[in-house]
Amino acid sequence: MSQLPHLALFQPDIPQNAGAILRLAACMGTGLSVVEPAGFVWSDAKIKRAGLDYIAKTHLTRHANWDAFTQAMAGRRVILFTTSGAQSYVDFAFRADDVLLFGQESAGVPENVHDAADARLIIPMRPGLRSLNVAQSAAMALGEALRQTDGFSDLSEAE
Repeated sequence: MSQLPHLALFQPDIPQNAGAILRLAACMGTGLSVVEPAGFVWSDAKIKRAGLDYIAKTHLTRHANWDAFTQAMAGRRVILFTTSGAQSYVDFAFRADDVLLFGQESAGVPENVHDAADARLIIPMRPGLRSLNVAQSAAMALGEALRQTDGFSDLSEAE
């Protein structure tokens, strides 16, 4: 099985969204990184309910902070999805080893994270609307990255 794009959450603060993204990662066979601190306790019943029994099937790595995350992802492009993105995600050329990073639901990411990203992408939507739910954004972004990198064909080979 070839490498698949990797999902990452920066200090998530809504356990239901993190649980939905855990489930997405499990079903698509991709890894998931969480940059701490999260705005909730990971053993919280809400994340267990949202993730159902998929949590055990997810390749989850929790990083103590941004520096630990960047060290672990060294050599990979970090692609930030942000409402202040410079390019549409459908016009971006994804690679199989890309890390798709999503910010905190309530605040996005700080400037140093914006500055460190290799690309800042936006999901186009109707004018006057603020943003999509982070779990929906992650699903759209991962779907496009998997489509471009032929990652869906790898799913039939997954364990």
